[in-house]
Amino acid sequence: MVQQGEDLKKVELLADAIKNVKAEISKVIIGQHSIIENLLISLFAKGHVLLIGVPGLAKTLLIRTLAKSLDLKYNRIQFTPDLMPGDITGNDVIEQNISTGEKQFRFVKGPIFANIVLADEINRTPPKTQAALLEAMEEHEVTAAGNTYKLKEPFFVLATQNPIEQEGTYPLPEAQLDRFMFNIWLDYPSEKEEMEIVRTTTADYVPDVKKVLGAEEIIMFQDLIRRVPVADNVIQYAVKLARSTRPQNGTLPFIKDYINYGAGPRASQYLILGAKSRAALLGKYTPDIDDVNAVALPVIRHRMVTNFNAEADNVSTERIVAMLLEKS
Repeated sequence: MVQQGEDLKKVELLADAIKNVKAEISKVIIGQHSIIENLLISLFAKGHVLLIGVPGLAKTLLIRTLAKSLDLKYNRIQFTPDLMPGDITGNDVIEQNISTGEKQFRFVKGPIFANIVLADEINRTPPKTQAALLEAMEEHEVTAAGNTYKLKEPFFVLATQNPIEQEGTYPLPEAQLDRFMFNIWLDYPSEKEEMEIVRTTTADYVPDVKKVLGAEEIIMFQDLIRRVPVADNVIQYAVKLARSTRPQNGTLPFIKDYINYGAGPRASQYLILGAKSRAALLGKYTPDIDDVNAVALPVIRHRMVTNFNAEADNVSTERIVAMLLEKS
């Protein structure tokens, strides 16, 4: 009971801090409120995010501003066809000891050694290099020459993809897509937001983004979210939602018509983790079904493989998730 009372107070502190984080980010980023909320949900749930959007939607600026408001070390990696795994994780270099003349290896850490890592255009690099990043995401460590190096916590990876340039790209396989908690699509701003973007970015005003939280506080809140209790009916709903995406279950006709493979058990886990994180960020101590529904689209849409019928009928995974939520 003492622990529960302390956790309730921490949830209130987290909710207040998140309001301040959003306020600091809004000094730089116009609109994109749901995107910012989903990024924060994923960060505090210890997940990673795949961001998809056309160029010029301020993806890099958004992530850099987020890192600044949270006082976290940020690195951006531009993925290119000639990028090697060592360019991400780091390499052993030979050094000569000046006093003894002996040569020895020293590991030089790569850009993956940061709290927030932006993997820009991840689909532009070959699978071997993609796998190096994804292994670090999963294990939170890097292995080189038989030595293991732990990555700094918190560790949050955001990978971007450009949906309109597919020539010369290496799309992530479904098994690797499954490692991302959220798949977030960035859309164009509204006319009013675009006018405000142009007004602010073409003036000499430079916003001052202040630190709201630090690494230790974020880790504390991440641990807190793992302790947030969930009612059995909410877990049952999340599992049912994930299982209903699988055509072999045979419950929904449109799933059988349009889906080859549905979401695996990781979707059920992320639905609950996302719901817990969203509830805590809103100041609630336990999530409800509305919280599950709120994270359903970014959790599920990249975990379903559509078939030719869906393409022929122009039915997107977003539409299928919407139909699932209508039936649930």
